[in-house]
Amino acid sequence: MANILYLVHRLPYPPNKGDKVRSFHLLKHMAKSHRVFLGTFVDDPDDLVHVPVLRGLCAEVKALPLTPTRGRWRSLSGLFTGQALSLPYYRDARLQAWVNQLLVTENIDAVVIFSSVMAQYTVHLSNRPRVPQLVDFVDVDSFKWAQYAKERPWPWSWLYRREARCLLAFDRSVARRAQRAYFVTQQEADLFVKLAPESRLKVQAMSNGVDLRYFSVDAVRPSPFQPALAGHPAPVHLVFTGAMDYWPNVDAVIWFARSVLPALRQAWPQLVFYIVGRNPPSSVQALEGAGVVVTGTVADVRTYLQHADVVVAPLRVARGIQNKILEAMAMARPVVASRACAQAIHALNGEELLAAVDPQDFIREINRLLRDPARAQALGQAARQRVVQSYSWEAHLAALDQQLQTPAVVEGLA
Repeated sequence: MANILYLVHRLPYPPNKGDKVRSFHLLKHMAKSHRVFLGTFVDDPDDLVHVPVLRGLCAEVKALPLTPTRGRWRSLSGLFTGQALSLPYYRDARLQAWVNQLLVTENIDAVVIFSSVMAQYTVHLSNRPRVPQLVDFVDVDSFKWAQYAKERPWPWSWLYRREARCLLAFDRSVARRAQRAYFVTQQEADLFVKLAPESRLKVQAMSNGVDLRYFSVDAVRPSPFQPALAGHPAPVHLVFTGAMDYWPNVDAVIWFARSVLPALRQAWPQLVFYIVGRNPPSSVQALEGAGVVVTGTVADVRTYLQHADVVVAPLRVARGIQNKILEAMAMARPVVASRACAQAIHALNGEELLAAVDPQDFIREINRLLRDPARAQALGQAARQRVVQSYSWEAHLAALDQQLQTPAVVEGLA
């Protein structure tokens, strides 16, 4: 049993959005065999009630409040220091003091970092090579900022290009100090190696997984949708799930509602597009009307997935494996996703998942599924089997176990 310092940029519970799903399962996996000391931020006051759950898993938890508005003001200091703005956003002297004290009072055998911005708290460990650092970058965030720059007007485009450049420089320094650098897909790992070739021997893919017992069909799970009215055609339900305070999700649903939905509703007037996710901004709420329902936070996303006719994931900016897609596949639903997201998933296009590039692709594939319910059902069943075969958390997180049993850690246990 090792003593592990685990630093996460956002409270890893409840697992109700993509990064928290991954960070929580990583925590749960490590806690089975090791003592975990968790340092993290709470950026949603509603999450404070969940801190006791994490205390039950960890030897110690340091969970500090982070107010997004104040964080954005702190970020501006990066403009004067030449740093990526993401770094001062997550900088807190109290967390640094806790980390420093922990390294004195506890025999920390390894550091696991989730999101590279948290590596700023362990820079001073470079002179302590016996404490290996394992960094889960998840995605190449610097490249994501570069993509954002292409979609936004000046001055945001300038700011995002600057963030891409500065964050990449920081990430390269983090990877140089790390024993291993993990990314969610091989494509992301290859991209980082292209941008930081000096780290190629340290970079490794560690895929996401799915809680297959939780995301499974239950015959008695009720539908959240309104039943068909007498004398009217059966309603058709398209569903998108995801945290709606995440800009790529906002971009996806707005684009879909404007570019794809009108043509679908011409063919299927009873079709309704459900946008399911917490904190929808005003731009998403404005979509609500004929053919669009914006739910906000829901008690159980599985009810919407299980009873959807088709699940869509039309993300144009986000990269890597999307948990929302894996969860819908685990629920045996047919999924039509943007090609970039579909390619990140080990699934057969046309048999286990459908990929689309432009509005006509989405319209064509969704129409085919709605006209052929038997094919839609077969696609959903094949999707479930693909997830069962390829997306077990235990199998993927074994990559981390291998590093926690390195000589440096074993020596620390002696």
